[in-house]
Amino acid sequence: MTAQVDVLIVGAGPSGLTLGIDLARRGVDALVVERADGLFPGSRGKGIQPRTLEVFDDLGVLDAIRAAGGTYPVGMIWQNGRRTGEHRMFDLVEATEDSPYAEGWMVPQWRTQRILLARLEELGGRVDFGREVVGLAQNEEGVTVRFASGAAPTARYVVAADGGRSTVRRALGIGMTGETVDPSPMLVADVRITGLDRDNWHIFPTSAEGDGFMAICPLAGTEDFQVVAGFPEGTAVDLSLDGVRKVVAARSHLAPEDVTEVRWASDFRPRAALADRFRTGRVFLAGDAAHIHSPAGGQGLNTGVQDACNLGWKLGAVLRDGVPDSLLDTYEEERRPIAADMLALSTSVHRGETRRGGATRQLGLGYRTSSLTEETRRSPGPVRAGDRAPDGTVGGIRLFDAFRGPHWTLLTTDGDSAHKGYGAGVFLIRPDGYVGWAGETAQGLAEYAGRVGAEGAHRIPYRSRPAACPGSPSE
Repeated sequence: MTAQVDVLIVGAGPSGLTLGIDLARRGVDALVVERADGLFPGSRGKGIQPRTLEVFDDLGVLDAIRAAGGTYPVGMIWQNGRRTGEHRMFDLVEATEDSPYAEGWMVPQWRTQRILLARLEELGGRVDFGREVVGLAQNEEGVTVRFASGAAPTARYVVAADGGRSTVRRALGIGMTGETVDPSPMLVADVRITGLDRDNWHIFPTSAEGDGFMAICPLAGTEDFQVVAGFPEGTAVDLSLDGVRKVVAARSHLAPEDVTEVRWASDFRPRAALADRFRTGRVFLAGDAAHIHSPAGGQGLNTGVQDACNLGWKLGAVLRDGVPDSLLDTYEEERRPIAADMLALSTSVHRGETRRGGATRQLGLGYRTSSLTEETRRSPGPVRAGDRAPDGTVGGIRLFDAFRGPHWTLLTTDGDSAHKGYGAGVFLIRPDGYVGWAGETAQGLAEYAGRVGAEGAHRIPYRSRPAACPGSPSE
């Protein structure tokens, strides 16, 4: 008998695991399948941006992420075996009440995925490893996925989170538009090294002899270093221990034997590409399957996590709350323009045109122009419908504590009751932490709430000027 699930997620990377967690906590029957026999073993996506830290707070994994990583070290430039000066790769930003996670956090991707998998399993979800998708077919009722071996399950919806070479995307015939950011191949490897301190991100510029650029970064929370090195176009990169040793010795003061182990290695050519569509029928693209980034600036993993955060609550609303399927069209509407902007940012950082700073933190992204966004106030305050809902305190309640979980949240403020970032008004906060609806009063709120499945929004108590709960007869 063919198995059936509500949602089949293809790919157990950060995007797929995040989506699995969000659906599991909503009671949606979801299954994650992964072609490999285990989780990705490397550090590739090691930077977690502040907005993603907020998502991880909401998903209940922030403490584990904090414990597993650390801040980025200051860069140290080397020339001829001597330290020649510091290089700060990031603009320093202080934490504030509305943005409590100011700095990017370094966690090797393999460790982030272990944490996400543990949370998924804690919520009753699971990953089936060794399950290679080779094709699919869909109709008005669902999607049948074919595997290289084993039963072919049917799902009401499928989400392709299976990476830049996505089998599902290709099976759907969805093209990608983009460019080669840099035609020169790059090596990235997780290694064990002796003779280097772990207090700096060690930078070895291109030498007068023509040896290319190399950077060696201590990976927070581990004994490993990540080596990144560029090569001339057309070079065949040697990923073996001897090959990595030769590169490190040629471009630094270190001896070949100082590299004691290569734990994972890969080569790539930085690209920027965007899928022409993020949805075809009952199948969606997320993460690298939808957008491929240069690793510069740390936007790829983070944009994929945000994709999952956006899609998860919408699938839950359709599958559990009876909201019309048309809600799912807003996934592409909202996420594809942001992915395009993040691709441009990644490329700009890679080319040295933009510093890692405010834009890379992803806190300023939002959905003001979305068809899901309704701003009804004549004179909106600093936070408008479509914006990220900032942290703060209302009546002694921390907002992020109130937002945490798979629900909508109703917030009513006046000029004195909230963090100054909000101002006065009635705000309906989406499950993904963005303001969906804002008004001077609750007039019109019930209609909006019914359309998006927010009738059961949690209400933050505020006594002096209460708003009626969405759907309340007293509105």
